[in-house]
Amino acid sequence: MLLLTMGHGLWTMDNQKRMNKYEHIQQDAYKANIQLPKLGLVLFTFGNVSAADRSLGVFAIKPSGVPYDELSPAKMVVVDFDGNVVEGSLRPSSDTKTHAVLYKHWHHIGGIVHTHSMYATAWAQSQRDIPIYGTTHADHITVDVPCAAPMHDEMIQGDYEHETGFQIINCFKERGLSYEEVEMILVGNHAPFTWGKTPEKAVYNSAVLETIAQMAYLTENIKADALRLKESLIKKHFERKHGPDSYYGQ
Repeated sequence: MLLLTMGHGLWTMDNQKRMNKYEHIQQDAYKANIQLPKLGLVLFTFGNVSAADRSLGVFAIKPSGVPYDELSPAKMVVVDFDGNVVEGSLRPSSDTKTHAVLYKHWHHIGGIVHTHSMYATAWAQSQRDIPIYGTTHADHITVDVPCAAPMHDEMIQGDYEHETGFQIINCFKERGLSYEEVEMILVGNHAPFTWGKTPEKAVYNSAVLETIAQMAYLTENIKADALRLKESLIKKHFERKHGPDSYYGQ
């Protein structure tokens, strides 16, 4: 087997190829993770982003407890869709099993974000959906942002992070929602998760969710009996941005 000398150690050609194979998702995960503090979506290490490669059946995710300013692409941990570490010496995020469940069951997502951003988390702690009060909300989804019911005791006492993935999936099944149309959720008493076809879109959705959550909070404080947006406006705003004849971009 061919050996390559690197620094004071020896690396096999197989090892180098293996690292190169995952480098793109480690880079994607790194770039997405460092956006979270820039967007004001995390405090300390309260959040994570993952980036998937479905052809390889793996995703790269932030290592647990590592401050954002100490991250690098090489520190991103590569994990399979069963939550097993494939590459990396650091411990993956404590939310890794939740990401794994979502990737395994929802086949058209390529990035997932979990934060404890202030306003979205406050709605989650209140166990409330975020009502669709305005056009900013309707530009992105046509329904209230769903809040999954708090987890049952037997799920909490079991494999908690794994069960959180099913808490999210079950909420969508019960409400007849499509994860491709609604790319965000509040987990009751916990915090938000968002996803998208790419990690960049998942981060975008996380920022949008936090903004929607803040706007809805302020709306109810200005007018406690504020009305939901009319269906005609919901349809107009969503379709002008996402419909077959979309034209809105700002």
